[in-house]
Amino acid sequence: MANMMQQLRLLEEFVKVCESNPQMLHRPELKFFRDYIVSLGGQIPEVAKQEEEKVDDSKLDESESEESNTEEANPPPPPQPPVEESEESDLDIEAEGVIEGDNDEPQPMGDDSKEVTDEMMDEASEKRQNANIALADGNIEEGINLYTEAIVLNPHSAPLFAKRAGAYIKAKKPNAAIRDCDKAIQLNPDSAQAFKWRGIAYRMLGAWDKSATDLRLSVKIDFSEDAQEVLNYVQPRAKRIQEHQRKIERRKMEKELRDRKERVRLAQEAQEKARKEEEERMKQQKEAGAGGFPGAGAFPGAGAGGFPGAGAFPGAGAGGFPGAGAFPGAGASGFPGAGAGGFPGAGAGGFPGAGAGGFPGAGAGAGGQMPDISAMLNDPEVMAAFQDPEIMAAFQDVSMNPQNVTKYQNNAKVMNVINKLASKYGKH
Repeated sequence: MANMMQQLRLLEEFVKVCESNPQMLHRPELKFFRDYIVSLGGQIPEVAKQEEEKVDDSKLDESESEESNTEEANPPPPPQPPVEESEESDLDIEAEGVIEGDNDEPQPMGDDSKEVTDEMMDEASEKRQNANIALADGNIEEGINLYTEAIVLNPHSAPLFAKRAGAYIKAKKPNAAIRDCDKAIQLNPDSAQAFKWRGIAYRMLGAWDKSATDLRLSVKIDFSEDAQEVLNYVQPRAKRIQEHQRKIERRKMEKELRDRKERVRLAQEAQEKARKEEEERMKQQKEAGAGGFPGAGAFPGAGAGGFPGAGAFPGAGAGGFPGAGAFPGAGASGFPGAGAGGFPGAGAGGFPGAGAGGFPGAGAGAGGQMPDISAMLNDPEVMAAFQDPEIMAAFQDVSMNPQNVTKYQNNAKVMNVINKLASKYGKH
């Protein structure tokens, strides 16, 4: 769907180029398009005598390849935008014969809804003849007034409006002439006189392109030498304006293409940045998961293989959980109140309630029973405690020197954890 929309936009741009420069339709490679237009009843404009202006097809190629550019992983740096030129910098047309337009109140146009009788038509025709005589004698204002009286009598006559337009041209009132020509063309779309006078009025105002268009229509409908003479003067200037306008359109299209490529580049950069951030986030999550509770080196002081094992707990002996001499305070100079080297209330070298050197509930020398480690791992208080840097530092300190346990006997936080662990062992 996105590709179809892009192709439609390209087609729209191509049609705009054709509208601004119809001569490009005569290129050999566009024969299929000319045939298609003709098959729909359209007409292809005649080939101009002047050399056809070449359209920069590379811009269309850039538009077609734009989608593929969006897929590049590392888009090239954006090109520097060209310095914008003034739209009027290269347009300098001679203004000879151009005058400032008149700003008079609109002239009377008659009542369109009025029903015209034969007597009124005859009277209007008589006033028209008198107006022609007045203009021939050089009485322009009198002639305009007589044409106006005739129009009031017969407001449905296109020739009357065209005649008065010619009188306004003589009076150097091009805007009034254009209003009359518009009305005459409305009444009769094939009025050669109306197109001629309107084309001359546009020439007086310096509207070269509009003037050329009307004059070409006039000589096409009914050739006249005076209309052709003005057209010969106007047409080169109109062509320069059309070329200038096409240049402006090309600049606009080039700017739109540059802006579109810049938007694509920025979108690619944003996507690449988001991808890298996501990779970094996943990497950090993976590293955090690898440093979890069970596993090699997962616990402070743990050896390979995770929680139980050689040196698995702070101060533990090889291959086991706290046993004889394994827990802080085990062995000589143990916890306050403990038996020789033991936990408070414990037998020699043992845990609370344990026999000598054993686990809670074990007989002397029997080595005791291994506590339920899974119960410890599932205890949220224990797990939360071992996330506390102060508690971890204390356990590491004691693991290095069990006698250092005496430093923490007044630290309620550390002692709470020790008592919690002791209670866990006491359940077995």
